Amino acid sequence: MSKQEMIYKKSIADDFNQGKDLLKDLENSVTIFGSARTDESDTYAKLAHDLSYNLAKNSINVITGGGDGIMQAANKGAFKANKGHSIGLGIDLPFEQSLNPYTTKNLTFNYFFSRKYMMVKYSKACVVFPGGFGTLDEMFEVLTLTQTGKMDGFKVFLVGYDYWKDLVKFIENSLYKESMINKEDLKLITLTDDIKCIEDEIKVLIKEK
Repeated sequence: MSKQEMIYKKSIADDFNQGKDLLKDLENSVTIFGSARTDESDTYAKLAHDLSYNLAKNSINVITGGGDGIMQAANKGAFKANKGHSIGLGIDLPFEQSLNPYTTKNLTFNYFFSRKYMMVKYSKACVVFPGGFGTLDEMFEVLTLTQTGKMDGFKVFLVGYDYWKDLVKFIENSLYKESMINKEDLKLITLTDDIKCIEDEIKVLIKEK
């Protein structure tokens, strides 16, 4: 094995081992995905802040990618609640701040794949706010893991009806219509802008666990 391969292997191991050490003893966590480019005054940033605040007030930990935009709004809400952990799992990027200042626990990862895995491994559900390619990547990986039974009972909520409605129509009118997914797979996604409904469903999910 070359020196470069050894460094690569160690970096991967560090991501998983450090992530496990940071999160393994936490209970009742929810992951929030969303764009780093969203302004703090944006409607969805405000919803992410309020939802995270309400969840954390009920001792539910909030996990984000630790960056700006939706992630910072969610971390800030959980941080202000001061009853659940506000967790940021960041990654070094040349065009993006690694970690926002509103976390009680944080870690910067070397690789996207290990970061994505650790962001949901210890969560009961995820809430997906508007975002770009990264958010879509995270959402579809979670849906695939849930569909295939790797994350049994995991809930996926989409916030931003106007933003996501065309994607949901594509899933219904193309994926399902062409038999690429089953009818029950459509139930994996809950599309709503009602954060109180999401909060209540998450509380029930956590209570059942």
